[in-house]
Amino acid sequence: MCPVIHKFMLGLFFFAAIGFVSAADSDLRMKRLELVTEMPGLVAFWDFVKREPYGDKRFTAYVSDEDSNDYALDAGNYVREYWGEGRKVDYTDFPLLGRGPFGQAIQIRKEEDPSLRPYLLVPRSRLNDTSLDIKGADKSVSVVVWAIRESGNHALAGIWHEGTDLKRESTEGIKRVERGQRQYALFAGLAKPGSACGHVSENGAASFTYKYAVHKCHSGDSAPEIPADSPAAALDASWQCFTMTFDHQKGEITGWLNGSAKALWEENLDSEMMERVRNAWRQGNWSREPGIQGSEDPDYPADQYYNPPEGEPMSIEVLSDSPDQRVELHEFRYTKVKVVLTGGTEGNFEVKQRDLSAVRLNPWWFPHDIYMPSDEVSGGPFTIGRVIHSARLSGFSGWIGGVAVFDRALNEADLSRLSAIIHELPLSTPSEK
Repeated sequence: MCPVIHKFMLGLFFFAAIGFVSAADSDLRMKRLELVTEMPGLVAFWDFVKREPYGDKRFTAYVSDEDSNDYALDAGNYVREYWGEGRKVDYTDFPLLGRGPFGQAIQIRKEEDPSLRPYLLVPRSRLNDTSLDIKGADKSVSVVVWAIRESGNHALAGIWHEGTDLKRESTEGIKRVERGQRQYALFAGLAKPGSACGHVSENGAASFTYKYAVHKCHSGDSAPEIPADSPAAALDASWQCFTMTFDHQKGEITGWLNGSAKALWEENLDSEMMERVRNAWRQGNWSREPGIQGSEDPDYPADQYYNPPEGEPMSIEVLSDSPDQRVELHEFRYTKVKVVLTGGTEGNFEVKQRDLSAVRLNPWWFPHDIYMPSDEVSGGPFTIGRVIHSARLSGFSGWIGGVAVFDRALNEADLSRLSAIIHELPLSTPSEK
C-alpha cells in the first residue's frame, strides 16, 4: 500500500469510528483511491478530500512515493492578478458538494461578475521542472477529470496559460501582459461543447498563423448540461469521465468520454479556425511543388504546415465519373481529400487537383513535442476550473470530483476502469471548514 494512502486510511478509520463515514464507504473509497494511485504513470491526483493537515488546509494531490511535492492548490482570481480588478478569492468561492466519485466535489460557478474568475492553481514557482511539468521531447500525457457539466465548454484542468497579449476590447487597460504559455490541458468541448477536448501546444502560442492554438481533439460523444442545484439523485447519476491523451509515439491527441474515444470528423471547413487548418494543409502541399502554386504564400512558416500522412488511402469513394473526368474522395487516417482526375484515355487518369475535404478531430494528428518554456518565469501554472485567458471567459461551470494527471498515454483498458467509477454510487465525506 502506498504510504500516503496508508496515512489517509488512518484518518478514514477515525471518521468512521465517530460516525461521519461508514465502514462501507471507507472500504469503497480505499478501493477507488488504489485504482487511481496504483495505475502506472500517475503524477498527481486531487480528490478534493485530501488536504494539508494544518494551516490553510489546501487541497493536495496523491503523488508517487518518489515525489515530495504534493501540489497544494491555491485559490486565485486571474482578473485581479492580471487586470488589477475584482476581489480576492478563497476556498469559500468553491462550494463543496459533500459527495462525489471519491467522496467530495468542488463547484465551479458561472460567475456573472466579469471581474470574478476564480480558479485553483499550482503556481509556476512550485511547479517548474517537477513531474507535473510535462514538456519537451518524447513526452506523453493524460489528464482525467470526473465532472458534472452544468454549462460552458472551456478549461477543466492543465497547464494552459492562453496569454493576455491579444489586442481586444477585454485587454484594454490590462496591467500584466504575457505571451501564451500553453503546454497541455483538458477542456469541456470548446468548438464541440460537452465533448472531451484535449489541447497540446508545441510553441506555447498560436497555430497556423491564427490568433489561437488549434491543435486539439474532440471526443465523438458529449456530456449533457445538468443544473448544478439538481436533486442529489440527479447529480449522482450525472457524473462523466472526461479524458485527453497525447501519445508522442503515435503523434495523436485523443479525447475520451466515459472511456470511449469515438471518432469525429469535421467536414465544414469554412469556419475561421478550420479555414486556417485547410490553408496550412494547402501551403504544405504547394510548397512541395515546383514554382509558386495558386495562392501559395512563400513566407508561410514551414513549421506551421499541417500535412498528416497521406500514403495509401484507407478507402476511395467515387463522387462522379465521366469519360474525361473522375472525382474521388480519398480517406486517410487524419484527412479526407477530394481528388479530381482527368484524361481518361484508355483509363489512364491523372491527378489534376487535390483539396482538403475533411479533418479528423478524434484523434487529432500532432507530430510535435510538448512546448517547453525557456524558464520558470515564462511558464504557466497548472490550473483547475479555468485558465488565464485574454477574453475573461466565465468558462465551464459545474462540479469537479477528481483530477488526475499521468505522464503516459492511458489506453482503452485503463480508461474503462477509471470510467467505471461513475457508474457506482458516489461516496460522502464530511466537509472541511
